[in-house]
Amino acid sequence: MIDELLIFGVVGLSTAAIYAVIGSGLVLTYTTTGVFNFAHGAAGMLSAFAYWQLSVGWGVPVPLALALVLLVLAPLFGLAVEKFVLRPVQALGEAERLVMTVALLSGLIAAARWIWDPNEPRPLPTFFADAEPIHLGPATVTWHQATTMLVAIAVAIGLRVLLFGTRVGAEMRATVDDRALVGLTGADPQRAGRVAWVLGTQLAAVGGILIAPTVALDAAQLSLLIVSAYTAAIFGRLRSLPLTFVGAIVVGCSESYLTGFLPQNDYLPGLRLAAPALLLFLALLVFPQRRLHGGDRRARRVPEPTMRGTLVFAGAVVVFGVLLASILNPSELVSYGPMFSLGIVALSFVPLAGYAGQISLCQLSMAGIGAIVWAHLGADGQPWALVVAVAVAALAGALVAIPALRLSGVYLALGTSAFAVVLDRWIFSMPSFEVLGIRIAFFDQGAVNVAGPTLFGFTLDTESELLILAAIALALTSIGVAGLRRGRFGRRLIALRDSEAAYATLGGNLLAARVGVFALAAGIAGLGGALYGMQQRAVTPEQFSFTAGLPLFLVAVIAGLGSVGAGLFTGVAFLGPMHGLALLGPWASNVLSLLPSLAGLGLARSPDGIIGGFREQWAPLGRDRVALPLLLAALAGAWGLRLGDVVGGWGFTLIALVAALLLRTWAAARETARNVPATPEIPVEWWGLRRPWRAEDEEVLARGVAGG
Repeated sequence: MIDELLIFGVVGLSTAAIYAVIGSGLVLTYTTTGVFNFAHGAAGMLSAFAYWQLSVGWGVPVPLALALVLLVLAPLFGLAVEKFVLRPVQALGEAERLVMTVALLSGLIAAARWIWDPNEPRPLPTFFADAEPIHLGPATVTWHQATTMLVAIAVAIGLRVLLFGTRVGAEMRATVDDRALVGLTGADPQRAGRVAWVLGTQLAAVGGILIAPTVALDAAQLSLLIVSAYTAAIFGRLRSLPLTFVGAIVVGCSESYLTGFLPQNDYLPGLRLAAPALLLFLALLVFPQRRLHGGDRRARRVPEPTMRGTLVFAGAVVVFGVLLASILNPSELVSYGPMFSLGIVALSFVPLAGYAGQISLCQLSMAGIGAIVWAHLGADGQPWALVVAVAVAALAGALVAIPALRLSGVYLALGTSAFAVVLDRWIFSMPSFEVLGIRIAFFDQGAVNVAGPTLFGFTLDTESELLILAAIALALTSIGVAGLRRGRFGRRLIALRDSEAAYATLGGNLLAARVGVFALAAGIAGLGGALYGMQQRAVTPEQFSFTAGLPLFLVAVIAGLGSVGAGLFTGVAFLGPMHGLALLGPWASNVLSLLPSLAGLGLARSPDGIIGGFREQWAPLGRDRVALPLLLAALAGAWGLRLGDVVGGWGFTLIALVAALLLRTWAAARETARNVPATPEIPVEWWGLRRPWRAEDEEVLARGVAGG
């Protein structure tokens, strides 16, 4: 037993050394710039792939490959991220900076999968693989493990010397407390930030290269392995490097001992994979977290939708669904139909993040819960099973909210991310079991079949019927979310977002408000997940994974989390270009996987979303009593041509777009002409000053003088 403890302890310490290196880079970046970099692990992943490409793919000698990655590519990447990604949003709030790093995480994973085929294995040899290992009693220490531990010690010493023995280190430590005050002393906080980003990226690169030989070289897996480093950083409360190293030892040894001593059965293998996420969640709850600096103190207005406008929008959603159901062929319905059900999932971000300001990255996991419950209880199409699916998802949301009550901002995003990863790696992969005689089942360790519902004696099982059902559900949910914004609870949520302390001081119940909005948002996501499962016929855990939910979150943010139209916009923008442009060839799908991230990185130009701008651009068409009927007539004519097979689906789309754009331009011009004020009469003494002097003005003045 003691021998086994020593053996697995050595393995745990070598893994902990990697987590310590990566976690120290994360803490260094956060304490200097106030930005928690969700893409920190992705930077390490990209460095590992670059090292593989140089050393294995192109045969570059290992020392030269390491030098190129660590001394050239990683610093350049860190500088580029600091200058082009985060500097534009440095003056914005914490939420915007968080979204930028989430966009970077999603984009780097997509880029790595594009450059390096994920179906091709890429083994990476360990360092000094041919050297004789070191024997410590019953334990054997490879030179790769020894190198890892020595690197961690060197990093700890080097960071200590940098922070407490150099001028740059003093600037970095001072920047933590007051960025503006540091500038007044003659120091350069921007230089400190650049140094932090370069060092942080280099440390992520070192950790990625060291851990890659022991795991599969996979983009998503390597990026999410850094959850363990996140846990170590939280042990250090995002500011203490020594405590971060202690946290890394706890995490590394926990993983190693779970591997060696976890009982062998069908329910626990996923626990070892989910252990870092569980530890992260527990660390967030147990350790007192310091106040996040750099928060968003500006109270942003959330537009209050009119009831008339909401009803018109809901009607347009249903009409749009009917049009799609009638003009798309069966294969196109399979591709484009889920835009309404995924739109409902995206709509769940509006009350949660848009109204209440609660950042959650596990909404697609809540949708997975709704899909599972409907799949097992609604196998015969019973409508009550859909109500149960929504209720169970809402209960899961409430359970997340209660322990996360004391979390906010970055900590809340980390907590919900950890919850999603636990579901991915453990819960969703478990076989069925019984509790008090009740059978609990998830994905049955594979795919689970999903049936359509039976309403009023009719079974909805065709693609067109399910699409119209999802469109109606999105319309009704949009009305409900708009009504929430107009009601008392909606106003309370906005007050909660603006200031939790003021909300509690004025008598608001923080627990009730946060649990209520989490449950509401999770229930909406569960409804969307159940409808999505119906349209897919069968669902797997991968469709509701943490990484799969990131692009959906990004598109919703781009749309504008304060707008009820974010649901429809997200569904259309998420699936429309993806399937439409994919017809151009396989290369297009890789480009399309980057689009949500690229759009998210442009958040600085429109931090409140783009729906507001769209609404202003198209409002003249909606108010024009001539152009709007003409547009409806053009759509009706194009619809008739499509039903008569005169034009195809793309022909209908082209006619609709051209007609809409032309009539919008015409309506805007008509409105401008109507609103141009008449030119006021300018007194004669101001001719030539307030307006240009004209040739006939001299004659007019002469006649006036003569007449006087």
